[in-house]
Amino acid sequence: MEADLRFPVGKAPKVDTLSSGDRVRLIGEVADAPAHLRAAVKGLTNAQLDTPYRPGGWTVRQVAHHVPDSHMNAFFRFKLALTENEPTVKTYEEQLWADLSDAKMPIEPSLALLENLHTRWVVLMKSFGEAEWKRRFVHPALGPMTLEQTLALYAWHGRHHVAHVTSLREREGWS
Repeated sequence: MEADLRFPVGKAPKVDTLSSGDRVRLIGEVADAPAHLRAAVKGLTNAQLDTPYRPGGWTVRQVAHHVPDSHMNAFFRFKLALTENEPTVKTYEEQLWADLSDAKMPIEPSLALLENLHTRWVVLMKSFGEAEWKRRFVHPALGPMTLEQTLALYAWHGRHHVAHVTSLREREGWS
């Protein structure tokens, strides 16, 4: 049961290449992710925001702060890959970031940050030709990744965390 709660939309996809239609669809998912997260947390009380989405998991509040943290890192990785030759990117300690004081504050600043970040990210991605999608960075744990592989990962990432919140709401009967 816990594995299902941890991955409510399944595990991250492994893709080698994407068609132009797949990229358009996934850019649309990235564009829509902030609105989906905002809708998922709408009307939740502080007590509900401080409820873990699964036993031993992050609270809804931590998830709402994690998504922009993670997507900012992805945006920077895109820009590095576009301006450097296969840069090695830095990882970050997600769990430790989720325990910092800013992950305990109200979520509105993070929701607004995600909206504005995705506006820029989508504009950037819509400007790409085929060559840009093949640009790569090196992730210390995952190895070389193209920008189209990274697009697929982060489109999934948004759906993944929104589903953490929406599935908790359903289980708890929070309308």
